[in-house]
Amino acid sequence: MFQIFETYITANGEFTPEELGLMRSLSTVKKIRRKELLLQEGEVCRYKIFVTKGLLRSYCLKHDGTEHVMRFAPENSWTTDHDSFKNQTPAISNIEALENSEMVLWTRDNLAELYTRIPAFRSYTERLLDNSLRVSHERILKNLSYTSEEKYMDFVDSFPDVFRRVPLHMVASYLGVSRETLSRIRHAQLKQ
Repeated sequence: MFQIFETYITANGEFTPEELGLMRSLSTVKKIRRKELLLQEGEVCRYKIFVTKGLLRSYCLKHDGTEHVMRFAPENSWTTDHDSFKNQTPAISNIEALENSEMVLWTRDNLAELYTRIPAFRSYTERLLDNSLRVSHERILKNLSYTSEEKYMDFVDSFPDVFRRVPLHMVASYLGVSRETLSRIRHAQLKQ
């Protein structure tokens, strides 16, 4: 599993074999089954997660049981509950495996050590956070200004692999539309 992360990280920066060895030594590898939770709302998020295989989702639950999917994390992507992880406060979201999944995990303390000892890794994660913030702002703007059809087409174009792997009710939740609206949009798209 770590080899997949190593391939990913060396494509995104230059790291010595010693630095890669340190990253490995401070990480934990984990396999989980479909529908297993890595984080449950109210717990403190203990890990920053890199997905090497499978698919995770982050979601919040309303009091009535309605789910709001915040993001999907397929292979070669990162996920965590950022505020909970950084501030060691109770999480407001859940992280669940949608498929049998494998990942590499780092605790907050281990990441801090990596940042201190490998400045290039700190720089990389700062760029990753900047990109995540940009993507979040774009998503907010799209949710405010796009029609339901435009949101659907943007999701299909941006995440075709994820679209094929998740149930439509989760896509609807991610887009902030009802299942009925999503079904209507899909039916109209198929007619074209």
